Amino acid sequence: MPFGFLSSISCCLPCEVPGAQIIDLMMLVIDVTKGMQTQSAECLVIGQIACQKLIVVLNKIDLLAEGKRQTAIDRMTRKMQKTLENTKFRDAPIIPVAAKPGGPEAPETEAPQGISELIELLKSQISIPTRDPSGPFLMSVDHCFSIKGQGTVMTGTILSGSINLGDNVEIPALKVVKKVKSMQMFHTPVTSAMQGDRLGICVTQFDPKLLERGLVCAPESLHTIHAAIISVEKISYFRGPLQTKAKFHITVGHETVMGRLLFFSPAPDSFDREPMLDSFDFSREYLFQEQYLCKDSMPAVVDSDEVDKQTGQATEGCCPRQQWALVEFEKPITCPQLSLVIGSRLDADIHANACRLAFHGLLLHGLEDKGYAENILPTLKVYKLKHKHGLVERAMDDYSVIGRSLFKKETNIQLFVGLKVHLSTGEQGVIDSAFGQSGKFKVYIPGGLSPESKKILPTAIKKRGRAGHGEAAKQEEGPERTEPAQHVGLSLSFKRYVFDTHKRMVQSP
Repeated sequence: MPFGFLSSISCCLPCEVPGAQIIDLMMLVIDVTKGMQTQSAECLVIGQIACQKLIVVLNKIDLLAEGKRQTAIDRMTRKMQKTLENTKFRDAPIIPVAAKPGGPEAPETEAPQGISELIELLKSQISIPTRDPSGPFLMSVDHCFSIKGQGTVMTGTILSGSINLGDNVEIPALKVVKKVKSMQMFHTPVTSAMQGDRLGICVTQFDPKLLERGLVCAPESLHTIHAAIISVEKISYFRGPLQTKAKFHITVGHETVMGRLLFFSPAPDSFDREPMLDSFDFSREYLFQEQYLCKDSMPAVVDSDEVDKQTGQATEGCCPRQQWALVEFEKPITCPQLSLVIGSRLDADIHANACRLAFHGLLLHGLEDKGYAENILPTLKVYKLKHKHGLVERAMDDYSVIGRSLFKKETNIQLFVGLKVHLSTGEQGVIDSAFGQSGKFKVYIPGGLSPESKKILPTAIKKRGRAGHGEAAKQEEGPERTEPAQHVGLSLSFKRYVFDTHKRMVQSP
């Protein structure tokens, strides 16, 4: 990919992304005197996401010196083949043309060069896709204008279903329903149209300024969503990580809005599970990620004083086959399920020689309820896997020990009572209570300490306490003990579900 040697960037990307879902074949036009530019590279990225066929057109060959023209064309052809070799378009045909020899000021008598060959190539590459008239009508509108004495015309491409003259259509973003007065395809009046057709629909009493671009559909067939669960695949040419809580420009259909992301993946034992491409399972559990996981990234530690097991996943090269994100939109959008989603950083420095497209995926589940945070998200079982480590200070008796360094002094240890802990000597215990005021705690060992552990662990020898002091105070403040021959560790592991309003800690049985 040529982002390493590009020198210019275009601001047209917001216009390119929305039309990505209706591409059957892509024709990438390159100025043969300049080669790939950043905008061209971003178009190529969109092409890899949205279509399967590509033709590269080397334009303006008339500007090349006639004696060196073929050499220059051959050189640029090799450069383009090198650019495409690591993409799905590695075998794409490349054809030289001069669409307007002499430039826009040249007389009309100047005949184009290579255009007839390009037309033949297009005819050989393109095929008529299979179209399906069933399902609800949905049309992507790219122009809206008024015609005096007739009404307002909306032109676009039918994405699904079919439509007949006299049908009602809804502009879902405005919650407006209108009756189809007339229809045309390529200036020819028609009474019906179906998926894949380019169509102009005329309605009355509708201000075209209200809809520059957007969707038109069968009444009540589309819903407005405030957040969504999407599948995510990072675009490899995007520099930098995809981090949870980061904001991106999210393009769905003809809408581009800001959205904040939270990334998650399957539970670690399901990393190799076959991806679910067109649905999302709320019954499964998912692992929270500080960022999208890929081999060149290292997941961040969840808290500065807590080690998360996921930190080892990237270093071991163990990345999940599928990852998802919860996207919370800054303003509601209207779109169908399984829409193509493209995330980008359109606010990046336009003079930087870098790809602004960050990720792509499919919209698997839209959240229509405005109160989704309270009503729906608690059913999304995304958890953080927490690990805490401490030390056994001493044994109190054969069935209990005192632990330290697992909690901060100000921690409410009562919240952790009943959770299981593991000793590095092999025993399993249960946090029984706090012990004193310094963050220490008592652990009950149901099976008792092993003889080997008792040899390692020192025991408290109580001093004679002064009257009025409690037993716990005597043991906390006045024991005589020897230093252990070796330290015995304590570990505590639990899940905490991100959207659990009660912030409960859960351990496996």
